Amino acid sequence: MRLLVSGGAGFIGSHIVEGALAEGHSVAVLDNLSSGRRENVPASARLFEVDLRDRARVREVLTEFRPQMVSHQAAQASVAVSVREPHLDAEINVLGGLNLLDACVACGVKKVVFASTGGALYGEVKEGQRATEATRPAPISPYAISKLAFEQMLDVYRTHHRLDSTVLRYGNVYGPRQDPEGEAGVVAIFFAKALAREALHINALRVEGDSGCTRDYVYVADVARANLAALTDQLPERVLNVGTGLPVTTLELATQIARISGVPFRPVFGPSRAGDLGRSVLDSSRFQSALGKTLPLAEGLRHTFEWYRSAK
Repeated sequence: MRLLVSGGAGFIGSHIVEGALAEGHSVAVLDNLSSGRRENVPASARLFEVDLRDRARVREVLTEFRPQMVSHQAAQASVAVSVREPHLDAEINVLGGLNLLDACVACGVKKVVFASTGGALYGEVKEGQRATEATRPAPISPYAISKLAFEQMLDVYRTHHRLDSTVLRYGNVYGPRQDPEGEAGVVAIFFAKALAREALHINALRVEGDSGCTRDYVYVADVARANLAALTDQLPERVLNVGTGLPVTTLELATQIARISGVPFRPVFGPSRAGDLGRSVLDSSRFQSALGKTLPLAEGLRHTFEWYRSAK
């Protein structure tokens, strides 16, 4: 298989690239390196330093590499940024994505696997419940809206251009290589602060001092194997939640990270953030039925800690 990974120099994309190379596929990366890193791209993968918003260059890349499959991971991925800069979010996540789809159609790509969001798309998930793939989307941030819009665009391209696609709706992905400097990725931020022996900040769910928001944290290796399974037609579903189904509050997460890091737990409580959901938990039964159990959080956090400690 000839595979192009957009955003392949980034956190999730680089794990997909490594997995595809390990399976013997020919891989290229399309990434503008605004958040991805050149060192994340293995030497055996070709890197095209191109921005999705550059329609002509995106078309040139696909014309040159001629991929059979595309894993579309590139995105403006911060909810907070999308609230502050909705135009930027739409330019990258919708218009940039359309540039990629048009190039896929023109160059004969067979299938696109799209990194969507389960963590933001479904809106508030009631206490005791989990969002299934059939749950009606209720996005409250420009980021989630742009992801939903692109999912619907994929339906259009399937109908009118016969471009096959699979949508993977991620929970809160964490693991090695996640950037602690960005606004997304609380696990990375907490480990960076713990290793620097700084306090961990708990943004409120409703009022300062509560346990914070509830999320479904899924290890990056599980996300990568979901992508590779979708690319090689091992998934029967066109839309699939990729999560664990286990609710974890920010306070619970911070407590575990402090314990794993071996530092005193000194939380600082702050107000809620604009655009943040209170509770987001996914029903991942279809994922686990197809691909097996996900890595337990405690084990994933230990792997992640070892990586950050060695990279420090």
